Amino acid sequence: MSHPSLGLPPPDLTAGFPAAAARLRAAGRRVGSRALEIVLIADPTFAERHDELALRRLLRDTEVHLDRLATALAANDPGIVRVWAEQIIPVYRRRKVPMGDLIQLAEGLRQASYAVLAPGERGPVDEATDQAVAVFRRQRRIAGDGRRRNRLLELLYKGA
Repeated sequence: MSHPSLGLPPPDLTAGFPAAAARLRAAGRRVGSRALEIVLIADPTFAERHDELALRRLLRDTEVHLDRLATALAANDPGIVRVWAEQIIPVYRRRKVPMGDLIQLAEGLRQASYAVLAPGERGPVDEATDQAVAVFRRQRRIAGDGRRRNRLLELLYKGA
C-alpha cells in the first residue's frame, strides 16, 4: 500500500483492470441496491434489526464501498479495501451496526458485482472482499459490537 507522506508513489490505477473499474463505478447504484436485496433475501431478520433510515444509510454506504472496490480493481491492490474497512469501523460502531451485518453486506456486494465483471476480472474483487471480511470478523470480537447478546450471560456478567 502506498503512503504519500512516506514518499511512496500513489497506487497505479492502470496496473489492474481500469475498464472493469469504470464499469463498476458506472453501475454503482444498481449494484449497491442489488447487494442490499441479496442481504435482505438471505437474512429476513436484517430488516427487523435496521429501520428504514438505517437501511438507506447502508445503501448510501455501499456506493463508497463499491468505489473502494473499483479503485482496488483498477490498481490490483486489495489493501485499499482493507484500509478502508479498518477506517470505517468506528462509524458503524457509533450507529450500532453489528459487524456481522457488514460481513453480509460485503458478501452481497461481491455477488452483485459479478453481474458487471467478467470472470477474469473477479479475482481482485474477491481478494479485496475477503480482506474486508477478515477485518470485520476481527473487529466483531472486540467489545462494543452492536450484535444482540445472550440475555442470560448479560445477567450473569452484570452480577444481578
